[in-house]
Amino acid sequence: MPIVLLFLFCILCIISLLLGAQQIVWTDLFSTSSDAWLTLTASRIPRLVAIILTGVGLSVCGVILQHIVRNRFVEPGTTGGLDAAKLGILVSLTLMPAASVLSKMLFAMLFCFLASLIYIVIIRRIQFRNTVLVPIIGLMYGGILSALAEFYAYRNNILQSMQGWLMGDFSRIVQGHYEIIYLILPIVVLTYIFAHRFTVLGMGAEMASSLGLGYASMATIGLILVAITVAATVITVGAIPFVGLVIPNLVALMYGENLAKTLPIVALAGASLLLICDIIGRSILYPFEVPIGLTAGGIGGVLFLIMILRGLR
Repeated sequence: MPIVLLFLFCILCIISLLLGAQQIVWTDLFSTSSDAWLTLTASRIPRLVAIILTGVGLSVCGVILQHIVRNRFVEPGTTGGLDAAKLGILVSLTLMPAASVLSKMLFAMLFCFLASLIYIVIIRRIQFRNTVLVPIIGLMYGGILSALAEFYAYRNNILQSMQGWLMGDFSRIVQGHYEIIYLILPIVVLTYIFAHRFTVLGMGAEMASSLGLGYASMATIGLILVAITVAATVITVGAIPFVGLVIPNLVALMYGENLAKTLPIVALAGASLLLICDIIGRSILYPFEVPIGLTAGGIGGVLFLIMILRGLR
């Protein structure tokens, strides 16, 4: 793991803990009853943990989807996964208004899994001459799901609230209301355990089968891991696009595509990118805050456009 990246990550973590509308006087931390200690433990540390786990989870999701689809330009935001998860949460809110967070997450996970499965079926049936068309189809597909979600929310008079809490935003993260995000940890561990199999999966169905790998079962496992991660992320902080697209591509360009070696770098780089986006969002209108869904979408969108243009060339 590159020392420079690890050092950058540590610096970003310190900045994230220090940054906020309420200034922390570090000498007050020696008194456990002080406001500084309460701010740090109840807000700043949970927020930092949520940012790190979200960045790690979305980056790992991008890697899994890219190997399943065999295309470098896909991630939950360009395969309809994020929009399907939002739709699932909205359906759970109307069918079971008193549903627990776990129940909402299960709805989001199911919708994300089914949407990703349908997307893969669509891609398999179309013979693309240009791989750039694959994410474009995904963006169109996601647009349809997003329109369905907004129509559903409008019909049930929850459109305004939906637009507020489904946009990626870490300002709501406080102790006791974010712990479901820890589900990403076992997902990352399982992905690392299956790293070699996902690498073989990226070689295609025929090659994977010839090497003794059950292609369909491994792809299903990958989609389930992605669905759980996306659902946990959306239910906790909202939708954050492009992280899973940008980071795996940058890491693959510099370190190759052997997941057993590059997956820790992908995880660390994903967390670092999301920390950068969060710090920018908390700084440009200080002491107010720009939701990370906007900053990550802007930075990631520019990088995605650059990759698309390079792909066309």
